[in-house]
Amino acid sequence: MAGRFVRSSKYRHVFGRPTKKELCYDNLHISKNAWDSNIIKANPQYLSVNWEAGGGGAFAVIPLAERGRFPELIPLFRGHTAAVLDTDWHPSNDSMIASGSDDGKVFIWSVPENFSLHYDEEEGPKDVSPVSKLAGHTRKVGHVLFHPTAENVLATSSGDYTIKLWDIATGASNHTLKHGDIVQSLSWSTNGSMLVTTCRDKKLRIWDPRQEKAAHEVAGHAGAKNSRAVWMTGDVGGDKIATTGFSKMSDRQLGHWDLRTLSEGPVGGFEMLDSISGVCMPFWDEGTKCLYLAGKGDGNIRYYEYENGEFIYLSEYKSGDPQRGVAFLPRRGLTVHENEVMRAFKTVNDTYIEPISFVVPRRAETYQSDIYPPATSGKAALSAEAWFGGEDADPPMIDMETLYSADAAAAAAAASKPFVPAISSAQHTPRQSVSERAPTSPIKETPKAFPATVTPSPVAEPSREIVRPKSPVRTSTFTPPPLKAVTPPAAATPVPNATPVPTFNEKALTDRLEKITELLEKQNLTLVAQNDQIRELTKEVDTLREKINESATTVVVGNEELEEESRRKDEIIRKLELELEEARS
Repeated sequence: MAGRFVRSSKYRHVFGRPTKKELCYDNLHISKNAWDSNIIKANPQYLSVNWEAGGGGAFAVIPLAERGRFPELIPLFRGHTAAVLDTDWHPSNDSMIASGSDDGKVFIWSVPENFSLHYDEEEGPKDVSPVSKLAGHTRKVGHVLFHPTAENVLATSSGDYTIKLWDIATGASNHTLKHGDIVQSLSWSTNGSMLVTTCRDKKLRIWDPRQEKAAHEVAGHAGAKNSRAVWMTGDVGGDKIATTGFSKMSDRQLGHWDLRTLSEGPVGGFEMLDSISGVCMPFWDEGTKCLYLAGKGDGNIRYYEYENGEFIYLSEYKSGDPQRGVAFLPRRGLTVHENEVMRAFKTVNDTYIEPISFVVPRRAETYQSDIYPPATSGKAALSAEAWFGGEDADPPMIDMETLYSADAAAAAAAASKPFVPAISSAQHTPRQSVSERAPTSPIKETPKAFPATVTPSPVAEPSREIVRPKSPVRTSTFTPPPLKAVTPPAAATPVPNATPVPTFNEKALTDRLEKITELLEKQNLTLVAQNDQIRELTKEVDTLREKINESATTVVVGNEELEEESRRKDEIIRKLELELEEARS
């Protein structure tokens, strides 16, 4: 009887939908640095990519609307003197990004208005410079992560075994969290009041960051390879953590932790995933309560649904292309009218980035409210001063239905007018703004002159279908006269304002027929020559057959003569023997 019942879930049939190569982000030089980070980050408007650049570190920013194969040289964000190890987008300002590098520096950048990867070939690409610098770490900065609700609060981890909390508006580091070894990952709680970290010393720590001390410290995964932790934000209780790591036998593991029973270890123990050696990157979706696991070095992305205190395996997106970096889009940037509940971006062969849409299959073409709970709005809940002063606030939420009409409008606009990169520097066409609000960051940006481009609404990605503009239809201005009695006209009279009828070119047709006739004659001659060759070959074959038959007959006749001769000899021998016996007797 138990087999007849199926677990009820809205996301049980979620499937991953890949993207055609021509609609990916191609011809990239993705960093090959061995540092363990996600390599790419995404927001509803841009992608950031750690770049393989000589002469210092750099990263690239790619507008989501610009797809296809990019030029060999593109404008880069340069300023670091060593490889860029990690980047992170500001949660309430889609044009602001932070970067950490092997040179121990943290830079804050502002994406120029009308930024595009396409440029005037005469002027060449123009690199972007940082707007501010955060100095304080003594060794490489491996991770940067913005606070989810407080504006302009940034956490950075370094090889000096510390995590610093910055107010990027003032450039001051207010708090430092000391560890015993290199930090491997960090994640904020829902309202940003707590911070979880994993460390090379195999410890899982829960921090009260404003008190600069660890509230909990327990043993994590026992394996020697890197482990990751992600706070399960949303309405799952706010006290759940998911971790990925390795066992002592190098098996990949999944752990589920509850702060109330943290000292007892993970709930139900560690779950073994597989024996692949790549680090498993966890991504939590607070809306669908799903956990996505993307392994480095393998092309698959498996996903689980959290229900009744446990992870329930849903399915797996399978691909033959291995990935080194993966990023997930915030839910306010999803394509709602396609029932998209999550979108991932994965690097392939360090040369291009492929978007993967996770879709709930539905037949209805209307808004599906049951699969779209409220999402974070992308606005700050409190200032940096208030958070450092001890205040906490949940992130502001928006109803996803408000994005449905904007999403449909963006798709319709993309279908009616496809994206065409601007390459002229004489005149810039303004694009749609990222948000109706002004940037909340007090950091002033230095505007750069970049070619204009058309970008979609900040809450939706344009349709993947390439729609070519239709050619205009020619219409005639001829108005037919009123009907009259039909009389045979003496001569054809041209109708005024009518579309001219094309004349018939007899000479061209005659020339064409003559060419066709010549071709037919040549083909006939070729066929005749081939028939003659076939006849000659047939005669040669017949001649060879006759010779073979004659030789066979000769052999037969020769065999008969030999037998006759042999019989004669036998008879002569018998006669001689008889004569000999007679002589003896």
